[in-house]
Amino acid sequence: MPFVKQDFFVQDNTPAFLYIMRQFGMTQGEAQRLIDRKRLLVHGHPMTDKSARIQGEIQVVHFVPKSQALLPIYVAPHFLVFDKPSGILVHPSKTQSPYTLLDEIRAHSGPHANAVHRIDQETSGLVLASRNKHAETYLKNSFEQHAIRKTYLAWVHGLVSEHFEVEAPIRVNQDYRHTKHKVLIDFEHGKRAKTMFEVLEYDVEHNATLLRCRPFSGRTHQIRIHLFHVKHPILGDPIYTTSFDVATDYLEAKLSGKDRCYYTGAERLMLHAQSLDFRFGHRYFIESQFDFKGIKNMISRTRTIIVAK
Repeated sequence: MPFVKQDFFVQDNTPAFLYIMRQFGMTQGEAQRLIDRKRLLVHGHPMTDKSARIQGEIQVVHFVPKSQALLPIYVAPHFLVFDKPSGILVHPSKTQSPYTLLDEIRAHSGPHANAVHRIDQETSGLVLASRNKHAETYLKNSFEQHAIRKTYLAWVHGLVSEHFEVEAPIRVNQDYRHTKHKVLIDFEHGKRAKTMFEVLEYDVEHNATLLRCRPFSGRTHQIRIHLFHVKHPILGDPIYTTSFDVATDYLEAKLSGKDRCYYTGAERLMLHAQSLDFRFGHRYFIESQFDFKGIKNMISRTRTIIVAK
């Protein structure tokens, strides 16, 4: 379990945020956020006043990484790159979250290391992590300014015969009563989004095409919704290629592996973060070492999926 509740004894009457800063080597902002998240407990109750002083017995809920021996594929003085397997979260979503990639990042490079972007839990492939706060700020800004170029690979439903691009604005879905789609195409209210797609291979046996995908904007589920929009959804997608009831079963962990293959066409989301191209002093181009093309045996030959109308 990455978050643990640990007992401490504060000898001298001390401002709460200052004690947290000294005990954990945090900045003032980090210490105050820990208190805001109710992870400092006095007499068993969360403290919410960042300016309060503490003395005596307290408890702190904090992240303690637990490695499962997943090593980075590239290590530089200021950053790391991991080749994340499908099924692993990048960051814990709550204090009770099990193992995540952050366990490996901090087990390798200490408490100030952090992932500077995210990919979905079921998406495999490259994740870039900073090893210090300076690098974190620089790399996150680089992502915001679109200075870091990413490519993905995707196995999609059907025959795609030529390269194409999709420029369709995306809006976050605020109402899950009728669809479980996290985002929607919305030409009136959506935010601009563009993705280019390159055909790499068509597999007639599986009726599936392997695409290289390059997003020019970083919208949530951008590649997934753009491919669904053009009627070539990513195989294995339990949200965009299924009915409301099937998507609900998936989100509630009630969908069996057999049913998932039948309704989505694959055992997992067939999307992979393949490359990163960026500058950090020097220019770096890093490619995944995972044979994504080779896992097409996970694609079901018999499937019934929903495509966009």
